[in-house]
Amino acid sequence: MRIGIIGCGLIGQKRAKAAAAHGLEIIGAADLDLTRAEALLRGAGPAGAQGRATREAAEVVAARPDLVVVATTHDQLAALSLAALEAGSHVLVEKPAARTAEELAPVIEAAERLGRVVKVGFNHRFHPALLRAHELVTSGVLGPLMYIRGRYGHGGRLGMEKEWRCVPELSGGGELIDQGSHLIDLSRWFLGDFTDVQGMLGTLFWDIPVDDNCFMGLRTDQGQVAWLHATWSEWKNLFSFEIYGRDGKLHIEGLGGSYGTERLSWYRMLPEMGPPETTIWEYPFADRSWDAEFAELMTALKEGRQPLGSIYDARANLEIIGRLYQNQKTPK
Repeated sequence: MRIGIIGCGLIGQKRAKAAAAHGLEIIGAADLDLTRAEALLRGAGPAGAQGRATREAAEVVAARPDLVVVATTHDQLAALSLAALEAGSHVLVEKPAARTAEELAPVIEAAERLGRVVKVGFNHRFHPALLRAHELVTSGVLGPLMYIRGRYGHGGRLGMEKEWRCVPELSGGGELIDQGSHLIDLSRWFLGDFTDVQGMLGTLFWDIPVDDNCFMGLRTDQGQVAWLHATWSEWKNLFSFEIYGRDGKLHIEGLGGSYGTERLSWYRMLPEMGPPETTIWEYPFADRSWDAEFAELMTALKEGRQPLGSIYDARANLEIIGRLYQNQKTPK
């Protein structure tokens, strides 16, 4: 396969390395900063040796690669995905795939009309602890699921208030559409669709026009609940995702790096109750989610099916986010 990459920052570079690991040829890379596009191609080694670096996304699309990776600011995601689809390419677009569900609708229409696949970058599904947790839940060892409790946050950095994520016209929102997207997506993956959506948003620390904290209560038709908190004021980086069933609990914590060693703990309730039987897996190696997600996309294309973390998952995610933003003004 031949691929093109639009947006050559940190995420674009991760996608390029994953593509190179799967033997794909990078024929073009576009970024407003030409030096970043050139650096991405060099960093991809032989896979990017013949690629063309450009400032113009349209040049990458016009080359009609088999797959276009879109890793830009949120305001450009939907429009560039649509252009790539209309040119005949499949698309891997970073989450949230658009700023709103309405903005994503033309992309879905084009993908269906043209028979093309759009994979959305929900890479957290592909962390080994979460993949293993999903296998355990699917096997039934937890019994019927009752609820999820999830927390995700970092403490920001000096000057963050001047970054594009804090500009609503570019980002579509704040922490809710940023790390909150991952918590919502993971909760849907385990519990299914949510019909009751409630929450509170706040700008509690940063002097910005978007939310820096979001508190969510999501409920399915069966009464299962996801209780979630995403924050830009978590002074020690944190990821914690707990899945509760009638027969036990799974706890995923850490994502590697500054979030700590990735770990999955299985607490199996005994017939006599009391202290549970505990099994712990640790994953101390480097983050492999990007490679695993790319492998899933390649397999889905080969098999002619929707990938895990599809454009339809992105639409459901954005519908929840939209309801929360619509119902809540962001208090300072």
